[in-house]
Amino acid sequence: MSTAPNSDTLQALYPFLAAKKTDSATMGQALLVSVQQKIAQHLDIVQRFFATHGEAVVSCARTIADVYRRQGRLFTMGNGGSSSDASHIAVEFLHPVTTGRPALPAFDLSCDKTVMSAIANDVGYQHVYARQVASLVRAEDALIGISTSGNSANLLRAFAQARKNGATTIGLCGGDGGEMAKAGLDHCLVVDSDSIHRIQECHVAIYHVLWDLVHTLLADERGSAGNQTQEPTGAKP
Repeated sequence: MSTAPNSDTLQALYPFLAAKKTDSATMGQALLVSVQQKIAQHLDIVQRFFATHGEAVVSCARTIADVYRRQGRLFTMGNGGSSSDASHIAVEFLHPVTTGRPALPAFDLSCDKTVMSAIANDVGYQHVYARQVASLVRAEDALIGISTSGNSANLLRAFAQARKNGATTIGLCGGDGGEMAKAGLDHCLVVDSDSIHRIQECHVAIYHVLWDLVHTLLADERGSAGNQTQEPTGAKP
């Protein structure tokens, strides 16, 4: 007949049960220190990225501006939180909030759940973007893919298809860049960090800067502030 575990066994298995509860003041101070440390790390990573890769960011912005000059369109893609960033990029270009900046055609490839689930169900999730790129992305267009690891198989397949189509390819990733850094992309912006949160935060800063630079580069060709609600150039996919 089995017996109930003694107190020593319980403490070994579940040490938190015996631990004293941290008082509110001590916990509050610990949380405040944690906030300060995270913000300091965030600022350090963002500042180091732009100090190291500022010229690469400007070059990437020039490339995107050229895409729009030739009446091309911007397509975006990502997984999970990076999919949200991909949507964010598309809406920034398609619906600019700054007065006087016209809408520019940009489309998030993850926005159609019917297409995504059909491709994933029929041929596998690794094809959800490549299949769309094959039929939608043209030589005058650009494709931006976001991955914190740089190893997302579905993004790599889509980039390979975009290159086959003759389109411009742009990657935002983290760590050492993973496979994305080896994929021969036209631009690959790598955030040197092993923290997913800090990488994603830096990605947000990167694409906001890119958006601003692209509009600055196109300033001579855009209409007046009164034309800011004009239809975007380029046909919808």
